[in-house]
Parts: sequence; structure tokens; C-alpha cells
Amino acid sequence: MDQSTLSPAMIEARAISKHFNTEAGRVDLFTDLDVTIARGESLAVIGRSGAGKSTLLSLLAGLDTPSSGRVSIDGQAIETLDDRQRAELRARKISFIFQSFHLLPELTALDNVRLPLEIRGAADPERDARHWLSEVGLADRTDHYPAQLSGGEQQRVAIARAFATRPGLLFADEPTGNLDEDTGAHIIDQLFRLNAQEGTTLILITHDAELAARCQRRLRLHNGTLTEA
Repeated sequence: MDQSTLSPAMIEARAISKHFNTEAGRVDLFTDLDVTIARGESLAVIGRSGAGKSTLLSLLAGLDTPSSGRVSIDGQAIETLDDRQRAELRARKISFIFQSFHLLPELTALDNVRLPLEIRGAADPERDARHWLSEVGLADRTDHYPAQLSGGEQQRVAIARAFATRPGLLFADEPTGNLDEDTGAHIIDQLFRLNAQEGTTLILITHDAELAARCQRRLRLHNGTLTEA
């Protein structure tokens, strides 16, 4: 991918390190990583289990802070923000899709998508929620609760919820990890289609080589280093 064709950076991470203190001593997960992610780019972070991919995602999303170094999201330096300000930044700009869906079991599919829209003060959250559920092929399942939906349907609700707020930045951590092959392929087709429609910056954490290949760029996290793959 020719980086000159992309807009200015959505994420810049400089010399970020993360370590943990354990009873056995200090564990350095990674040290002095640099990464720049352009606005509108799709990026896959790949690597073996335990390499620190999900931790890196948490740092880039402002869910966690690095042991050293700095992270900026859309020009805003995370280290200058307190917890409330970081939460507000995530609410304005970021959505997440997790392997475990994270749907509220007591809410219908419609209400799971509508809730973040209501929190953000959308003019017509029900209309928007119905639109995005229709976009992922669930117009006839709006009144169903998560327990009444298949795994693939629950993931489509999660995707609808993630896109409904029209985030500038979308993180997906193993988004098809609990799905069968056919359902997973369908979900990913929808994810990239909606991503292209909205121009959202997409960052995927995945073990799936075919999914990673769909992204414009791939980075491998291995033995504490991050390299182009």
C-alpha cells in the first residue's frame, strides 16, 4: 500500500514499552515499539498467542497506558488526558468488536445497537439502530435477545453496534474466533464492506492469515518487536 495516498495519521505510537511486575520479577512484553496508522487504513496485527497483540491493541485504543513512550489518537496525546477524558475520546471516536461479542443479555438486538446511540445523543437512535441492523442482514431479528441468536447473528449485532456511531477508528480483536468458517467469512465480508462505506480506520488482531491478507497492511508482533509482514 502506498502510504502517500492515505490521509494523515489516525494513530501514532512512539517508543512504547509495556512491562509487568510478577513474583518472579519484571516481565518485558515489548520495548520501544513505533507504529503509525493512517486515517482510513486497514491494518492487521498478527503473531502467536501470548505475543502481546491484545495488550498492544489496548494501548493504541487508550484502554491502557504504556510503561513508557507515547500514543496519540487523531492528534490527541493520550498521556495528557485523565481517565474521564480518555473515556470521552473513546466514546467520540472509537468502537470495538470483541471475540466474545459483549452484548447485554437483557436487551434485544435493537436495544443493544440503540444504547450507544442514545448515550451519544443521536437525534433518532431507533431509526439509526434499525438501519445498521438492516445493513448486516438482521432487519427481521431486531426484537430477539442475544440468547435467541446464533453466534454469527450475535457478531453481526456487535458489528452493527460498532458502526452505528460512525467511529473514526474501529478495533476488532479476533472478530471471528468463535465462528464457523462460512459464518466467519460472511462476517468479514460485511466488516470490510461497511468499513469501505464509512471510511473508518480499521485495526484487526487476528490469527487468521486470510483475514489479515484482506487488510492493506500487516504487522507481526514477535519476541517484543513489530515488523512489516
